Amino acid sequence: MDEVAVAMVIGRTEAEGPGVRTAIWVQGCPFRCKGCCNPEFLRFAGGTARTVDGLAEEVARAGGEGISLLGGEPFAQAPALARLAAAVRAQGRSVMVYSGYTLAELQGSEAPAGAAALLQHVDLLVDGRYEQAQRTTTRRWIGSDNQVLHFLTDRYQPEDPRFHEPNTVELHLVDGRVVLNGFPVDGARTRL
Repeated sequence: MDEVAVAMVIGRTEAEGPGVRTAIWVQGCPFRCKGCCNPEFLRFAGGTARTVDGLAEEVARAGGEGISLLGGEPFAQAPALARLAAAVRAQGRSVMVYSGYTLAELQGSEAPAGAAALLQHVDLLVDGRYEQAQRTTTRRWIGSDNQVLHFLTDRYQPEDPRFHEPNTVELHLVDGRVVLNGFPVDGARTRL
């Protein structure tokens, strides 16, 4: 598969992972976590079909430290995103993925197609379904206390002070809309 169903892209953000990154939200998620901060990205219908090569070029133009893949659920489109992650890593950039699947699920026999291929190119993985009752504001890049940040390569170290700051929020103009991204707000993503 050479295309990804993309819900939204922010070319340069510091709220979705370490350093300045390109954040790519994919369309579609098999989970329906209560209180999801991106309910508009849950349906598999919708989004914009984007080529892997086009996305990789956009990441290169944006510069920055790497990409963050969010959703929706990135592992629902793992084969195409594995190719994107490989291309981004070939640029010398890092890859961070936010997933409702746990790492054990992604490595197990019931893992989504292409999960192993995508994991090969991931530096940081935030795993686990969002649990509204465990919502947190104190763990950087984490929405609920059950979620775990996995350091899958040695590119980043847990001692890095960036991993011990509270979550942040940013406002961006995306396709003529003001978008709030970063810390998961109560209810739907706020758009003005």
